[in-house]
Amino acid sequence: MTTQDRSPSPAPGPQPIRRLEQSVINRIAAGEIIHRPASALKELIENSLDAGSTSIRVTIKDGGMKLLQIQDNGSGIRHDDLPILAERFTTSKLATFSDLSRLTTYGFRGEALASISYVAHLSVVTKTKADSCAWKACYADGALTPMKAGTSADPKPCAGNDGTTITVENLFYNTPTRLSALRSSSEEYARILDVVTKYAIHNPHVSFTCRKAGSPIPDVTTPSASTTQQAIRLLYGQSIAKEILHMTVSSRTPAEEDDDEEVPDKGSWDADAYFTNANYQAKKLVFLLFINHRLVESTKIRKAVEAIYTGVLPKGASPYVYLSLNIEPRSVDVNVHPTKREVHFLNDDEIIERICDAVQEKLVGQSQSRVFEYQTLLTGGIAETPSQDKGKGKKRAREEDEMDVDEPEPPPSQAAKPKKTLSQHKVRTSLQDRTLDSMFPVFSPSQQRPGDGTQSGSGSPNAGSGTPPGTQSGSRVREIKESQCYLTSVRQLRAAVVKGRHNHLTEILQKHTFVGIVDVNKCLSLIQHSTKLYLVNHGALAEELFYQIGLRQFGDLGRLRLDPAPSLRKLVTLAVDAEEGVERSKMTRPQIVDCIVDTLLSRREMLEEYFSFGISADGKVETLPMLLRDYTPNLDKLPLFLMRLGPQVDWTAEQECFESFLRELAFFYVPEPVIPVSPDELTEQEKVEDKAVQWQIQHVLFPTAARYLAAPKSLLDRDVVQVANLPDLYRVFERC
Repeated sequence: MTTQDRSPSPAPGPQPIRRLEQSVINRIAAGEIIHRPASALKELIENSLDAGSTSIRVTIKDGGMKLLQIQDNGSGIRHDDLPILAERFTTSKLATFSDLSRLTTYGFRGEALASISYVAHLSVVTKTKADSCAWKACYADGALTPMKAGTSADPKPCAGNDGTTITVENLFYNTPTRLSALRSSSEEYARILDVVTKYAIHNPHVSFTCRKAGSPIPDVTTPSASTTQQAIRLLYGQSIAKEILHMTVSSRTPAEEDDDEEVPDKGSWDADAYFTNANYQAKKLVFLLFINHRLVESTKIRKAVEAIYTGVLPKGASPYVYLSLNIEPRSVDVNVHPTKREVHFLNDDEIIERICDAVQEKLVGQSQSRVFEYQTLLTGGIAETPSQDKGKGKKRAREEDEMDVDEPEPPPSQAAKPKKTLSQHKVRTSLQDRTLDSMFPVFSPSQQRPGDGTQSGSGSPNAGSGTPPGTQSGSRVREIKESQCYLTSVRQLRAAVVKGRHNHLTEILQKHTFVGIVDVNKCLSLIQHSTKLYLVNHGALAEELFYQIGLRQFGDLGRLRLDPAPSLRKLVTLAVDAEEGVERSKMTRPQIVDCIVDTLLSRREMLEEYFSFGISADGKVETLPMLLRDYTPNLDKLPLFLMRLGPQVDWTAEQECFESFLRELAFFYVPEPVIPVSPDELTEQEKVEDKAVQWQIQHVLFPTAARYLAAPKSLLDRDVVQVANLPDLYRVFERC
């Protein structure tokens, strides 16, 4: 190649500048405003909200590309305005440029419907309250178009409700490149649901519904007149709603907030935020930002919020944040983005810093300690993981009952092929296995027994308890016969116990294996049932058990004889003197003692006949009701028991009297210390007595509960909690 061949060609002359045709201008502008179905829906939702709607219904087909319809009950569109409805720059919100500084509505440029009409088939049905009928109009390229060939393009009367229904069909039918750039219909529909959800959170007073065409069940639905907290719970779930914190902050000082007549200056603002605490962690940040009720994006605010949670959440975890910022319209420039997705406002650094400081202060105040929640099968908290049938290669979801129930035996034809039991489903049921306290020496009641009382009736106090300490085989339960009673009140109380029986919890107690006592002072014990471990408040369990045993033996209770018999007045006086808050009563302490003693003495014949509670004529407590043989209550609680019989028992009605007395008697029998003391602070004698109490709990209380307790559902609220599940533990170790 010669040098002459390599010489550059002469530069072309300047190209002429041409005026674009109006149709090209409009189509380019439409591409800026409407770039996917979700953006078109956003514009239409804002129009509906500007019209004062309280109900917005959205119907979608093929991700909004075939059909996108929105129906509201707003103010509607006047018939005279329909001819210019879809023309560019026609709006009811703006008259002069200075109106931008006072703008409080969503739309203002008049481009939404115009842009949609250039890239889709647009039809509108609208009716105002003043109209006698609705009007329907169709649009193409910003102008009215006939509904059928050969007919007039003018709006036609039709049936319809107050409000507006806008139907967008075949979106991007004339822009194939834009259509091919869209994702699948399911992904576009997901974007639509996201838009509807965000506006539903910000407008809880408006009812939103979004569904696929032909589907009877909506994918998003919210009631009207709800709160933001309720909307978050409904749309984002309970896991987020229960960890939500609420915070408000404004530019005004507390003194200025009290002065409602102050005219807001150009820099006034206020913010309302709902955000999750340190207990909630998600893989992706959910950030809803509304500025002057407009859904926008702000990279600066987003990064500031993420920085707050950097020191609170572990790496890779993200929160949920909804922030609504209201700023004086004069400080906001809303006309900086074609889709109004971004706005600019004055003093943004100062406002963001104030908001973030308030959020951080609230967050730190609520996250001094993490809350680790457990799932409990008793209260319906665990959802079983769908298992996979490898033989057929199909997934199947199996719904199990709240408690473990033994499966029925297979028919004889299948008996030859027993199923292999996986390790995580094997249950330890041997009573010879060691419990928590089997590795420590335990004194049985035959060696030492707390209290001064002796038991009357046949048999020694320790009959049936001659088993070596530390084993479970000494837990033989004496039979407790139900007394014959013809009192209607007692029969009703017994029927109430049967009616309130929780079958699954009762089954757990009937078939449990005692594991050990966790804390005597807090009345906590561990039991095992099937492959699950439960933490039980044995104090609450004992209180319910002793109430039912007392009711079962009503009128035929055994007697626990006190020798020597203490003075009723002295015992009540001890309890009243130790009771706090008596000064607030209208009665003096001696008057309270006299009232309680007189009440019990006047009813001593009834107490003796029905409850074997013996009080002599001179005020000596001779016998106490014996609810359970081989079990002696803590007699240190006797003064408190006698004092509570005065104010806590309803002596005016028969059934209420029997029930409240038995409840107080059961509370007296609960195996708990009067004053909780650390084990290190106990004397040698007290340690012996403490071991004896633990022996009673394991070998008398729990076996009796397994046989006679009809466990009520109230125990599930806080007294019986599942703390471990063997199959779940196997899954944890498989991941390690």
